[in-house]
Amino acid sequence: MTSPRNWRAPLLALVTVLTLSSPASAAQHPVGASAAAPSATPDRPSYDVKLRADADGSHWTGRQTVSFRNASRTPLRSVDVRLWGNGTDGCGVPGAPSPVRVSRISGGTPRPLAVGCTALRIDLPKPLPHGARARVSFDLAIAVPDRIHRFGRDGAYRFLGNALPLLSVQDARGRHLDPDVGFGESFYTLAGDFRVALDHPDALVVPATGTTTRHAGAPGRTVSTSVARGVRDFAWAAGPFRSRKVTTPGGVRLNAYWTATTPPEGVAVSLKDGASSVDSFGKRFGRYPYGELDLVMSDHLDDFGSMEFPGLVLLATESDGSAVVHEIAHQWFYGIVGNDQFAAPWLDESFAQYANQSYYREDTAGCWEDQGRWPSDTAALTRTMGYYADGRRSEYVRVVYGRGSCALHDLERVLGGPRMAAVLRGYVRDHWLGVATTADFKRAAQAATTRDLRPFWAQHRIG
Repeated sequence: MTSPRNWRAPLLALVTVLTLSSPASAAQHPVGASAAAPSATPDRPSYDVKLRADADGSHWTGRQTVSFRNASRTPLRSVDVRLWGNGTDGCGVPGAPSPVRVSRISGGTPRPLAVGCTALRIDLPKPLPHGARARVSFDLAIAVPDRIHRFGRDGAYRFLGNALPLLSVQDARGRHLDPDVGFGESFYTLAGDFRVALDHPDALVVPATGTTTRHAGAPGRTVSTSVARGVRDFAWAAGPFRSRKVTTPGGVRLNAYWTATTPPEGVAVSLKDGASSVDSFGKRFGRYPYGELDLVMSDHLDDFGSMEFPGLVLLATESDGSAVVHEIAHQWFYGIVGNDQFAAPWLDESFAQYANQSYYREDTAGCWEDQGRWPSDTAALTRTMGYYADGRRSEYVRVVYGRGSCALHDLERVLGGPRMAAVLRGYVRDHWLGVATTADFKRAAQAATTRDLRPFWAQHRIG
């Protein structure tokens, strides 16, 4: 999820901001029984991708294969692949096709693209029984849009967030084919493994999700192969980035990349706060599981904001720092503990903002009262992105970032600091690399106290 641009401003200021913002063992971090609906499928996806870049990283072509298991008791007859990179441009226009295109599909029969060319259904050759695996493959062509965006460009730099097609989820509520509403996020994926080989010119520096090894390719080219396990997405960037690597006291390697115009003071603050916060959150919520984290910084992302991906964050950086702490908090809330971002955006944005404010020890004693009245009679923390997209965009930041984080601070005052810390650590542990719902969090909080929390949920409109 993205953070509002004025991420450390007083909460009332958020109302005016509408911008987007080695694996742990199962024994150490077991996925709880309620971590995901038993019927959520296809699960345990494994993505194998090989792409070749043009001279400046604006175009990538190659082939992608994804294997998956049917976790449902019902035979799986088709899968949906989300091309989220088409969310802004949709199906394009003559002479300007969609930025993400697939062709030569094998392993099933494709249907026409749907949901603004962001959803591709592939019918399997035969029903896939419970517990069985299958795979689909397709040629992939990616053209980086000419805009400053998480999937876009900034001068000589290319950002490829949400560019890689991902499997959608089917569960007891049906197929999740929600649209990209143009702000916030609508994503919902299950954790899987990625192996992505990127063939690119030597002059391009290519930060990416996961652990990356590099070897010489054809003359003048390098092949960067990134492996990531237990992640929900994969992102990368390309360009003549400057870079620096540091290791936190807790053993997490931070790989910093920044553009030529990024203020050095901003880079320094991002590294300092990034190193401190990833260790702090690891102690508070559970150790960061991926070993390393890439910070990709630019001072030209102001209009867009910042954006988190597993093991990689895009940061809008100025001389006074960036949104690094909020985005790193997202490594736990949506990255490690997944949620349906379209159905329940508060479960990641409110939690990341709460963690951010707690890290900086902001005075939140009166933040609920400072928020004033609800912006409407229908506003609630548990509203969907569809609600905000239906003429209520002005409520999004005020409710999801402002009231959501304040509700969690209020809950901490009700439970007490140590008990709230225990609730959150247990909540993360029980849904480690799984999917959590509002009901899951409410149960975790109620189990920590003999006080009836139903009046609290009602007051804070947490349905």
